[in-house]
Amino acid sequence: MVRTDERPAPAPAASEALSLAAFSSRDWLLLIGTALTWGSSFVWIEIALESFSPSLIALLRILLGAATLAFFRKARAKVDRSDLPTIALLGLLWMAAPLLLFPIAQQWIDSSLAGMINGGVPIFAGAVAALLARRWPPRLTILGIAVGFAGVVAVSWPAVQGSRATALGAALVLLATMFYGISINIAVPLQRRYGALPVLLRVQLFAIALTLVPGIYGATQSSFSWLSLVVLVPLGCLGTGLAFVWMTTLIGRVGAARGSVTIYFVPVVAIVLGAAFRAEAISAISLLGTALVIAGAFLTSRIQTKA
Repeated sequence: MVRTDERPAPAPAASEALSLAAFSSRDWLLLIGTALTWGSSFVWIEIALESFSPSLIALLRILLGAATLAFFRKARAKVDRSDLPTIALLGLLWMAAPLLLFPIAQQWIDSSLAGMINGGVPIFAGAVAALLARRWPPRLTILGIAVGFAGVVAVSWPAVQGSRATALGAALVLLATMFYGISINIAVPLQRRYGALPVLLRVQLFAIALTLVPGIYGATQSSFSWLSLVVLVPLGCLGTGLAFVWMTTLIGRVGAARGSVTIYFVPVVAIVLGAAFRAEAISAISLLGTALVIAGAFLTSRIQTKA
């Protein structure tokens, strides 16, 4: 299991060196743990939507995520009051808005297409990182992101063919993806200062406040189902709780653009789960896409040199 505690934050002078270093075995464990957890998220959302409204799903998964993080003593460590506005912004952009947008969008778009569009997170993360640093990411990072995204398209292409979709559904997923790309960059300095746990617990508490009223209203528009309730446990405790800790720890260690390539493995995990548990066929182009995703991650994980 991937640990949720982090090593001490590096000194400011060491931050860039840490981002340019090759991925360690721990970095790979964080990446794999996050990908395995998030790879099933779109399926859990589809099942939950059978009975619960999108706003109720968002509220419940954030509540479960925050409850999971609260079990860890380090999550209750102090955070400077001056950083609370930034953490509140993350509560909106990283949690409340995307976790509302995805279930809303999946009423009009299939999970396969949602997963493919979500593969744009590293592209947005890299673009925002370049704007903030006022320079391009290292060449290997750019190449790895490009190769990995081509892999995501190839992996998802067979499932996307003939899928139901509307322009509105696709636009909502794209908006959520942009929010993720921005938020990952905002989270990096906070993680390096405090670690992932105290930051994410407060982010999720702000997100609960933002989704409380829509969630309560959504409850009046929902019907009860044990299955929809049960799937929220992995979606909330793992997907919204621990996986966000692993992801935040990873981007703090290797940088926003490089760490976000984790997202490329999400559709790969999804097709493997479909083949293992639902006897779904895996096409040749999906296998090619998987190879490209792995190649993209490998390129991104190598020792980087400044562009």
